[in-house]
Amino acid sequence: MSRPPDFSGQDLRGSDLEGADLGDANLSKSNLSGMNLGDANLEDANLAGADLSKANLEDANLAGANLAGANLKYAKLAGANLEDANLCDANLSIANLQGAWLAGAQLSRANLSLANLERASLARAILIRANLRGVNLEYAYLSGADLSGADLTGAKLTGANLTGAIWDNVKLPEGWKLVVDE
Repeated sequence: MSRPPDFSGQDLRGSDLEGADLGDANLSKSNLSGMNLGDANLEDANLAGADLSKANLEDANLAGANLAGANLKYAKLAGANLEDANLCDANLSIANLQGAWLAGAQLSRANLSLANLERASLARAILIRANLRGVNLEYAYLSGADLSGADLTGAKLTGANLTGAIWDNVKLPEGWKLVVDE
């Protein structure tokens, strides 16, 4: 059995690995900024602390990947599969996650300010103390998501499904009031 590739700490910025199979690869603390990883398989890959700013990850499979503390600012993640991924403390500000699948993803303390999550699925996602200022969550699916302590100031929530979401100590957009059915 071959070992998964180890590119930890490498400078791969600007490379084109579209469609590559990097499942289980170690890319932790690597510079992957501006890289093309569209349609790539990164399932269960270790990308902790990696710089993926401005990277193209559209339609990539990142299910179960470790992206804790990664920099994904301005990254293109439209249609990406991030189910059960660890994105704790990651910077996803101004990233495009339109239509992305983040069911069960760990996003505690992540910075998603001004990100586009329109029509994304965040069912059962953990967003404890996440920065969601100005995020676009229009028509997103957040059923069962834990938003405890999250900051949703300026967020767009039109058409979002928030059934069963946990709202403890959430900072809501101006003019919003939390009404709980008894």
